[in-house]
Amino acid sequence: MPLVHIELVAGRSQEQLKGLVKDVTAAIAKNVNVPEERIHIVLDEMQPDRYSVGGVLKSDQ
Repeated sequence: MPLVHIELVAGRSQEQLKGLVKDVTAAIAKNVNVPEERIHIVLDEMQPDRYSVGGVLKSDQ
């Protein structure tokens, strides 16, 4: 059972998240040769004021 964790900054639409998990699931099924129903994906969305790049919070960009 593949288990994939994806961390991203919050702000994407439900449709974007659905597309992401669909595409990631298909890629894993194809390349690891497991049925899609065995693939688990966890989306962890961080708030922009809790994530920083280069010392600058994403909420300040």
